[in-house]
Amino acid sequence: MPVPGVSSVDVDNVGGASLATEHLIGLGRRRIGCIAGPLDACSGSDRTEGFQAAMRAALLDDSLLVEGDWTSLSGAEGMRRLLTQEPRIDGVVASSDVMALGALHALREAGRRVPQDVAVVGFDDIDLARHASPPLTTIRQPAAYQAQRMIDVLLARLEGGVEDSAVELPVDLVVRESA
Repeated sequence: MPVPGVSSVDVDNVGGASLATEHLIGLGRRRIGCIAGPLDACSGSDRTEGFQAAMRAALLDDSLLVEGDWTSLSGAEGMRRLLTQEPRIDGVVASSDVMALGALHALREAGRRVPQDVAVVGFDDIDLARHASPPLTTIRQPAAYQAQRMIDVLLARLEGGVEDSAVELPVDLVVRESA
């Protein structure tokens, strides 16, 4: 959400999480959980909002939700909690690829196959996502373009040309073997 007097360049976190969730729904998954980022962080709360909106739009339960802290350890612990809450869970949206990697580890420990038993989607498209086992389906953020746009906004602001600027960049779904 834009703050008056503050320039920002962000990605469409709500839309990205919604896209990830809709992808799982399109694969026929119905018991989908979310490993959210910290809910006191804009990206964490926005991605949670996108997950819940897509679930509600599909008339599915949006309450399978645990909060992580962006680490793989919290992703693994979050996945364990989701498996306890709903043993028949068949899909997971993780608010970061790092947490998704932790979820993959916990699913292997639990004897669950990805994507046969549980499909997993991350967010960020970090380099390790393509090397995960299985390679991680994820939401790609345009990181280099985001940095360039912020530089452009800052330079324009320094030249006195921009009062407030809140730019939101689109994201893309990258489909790999995990979902």
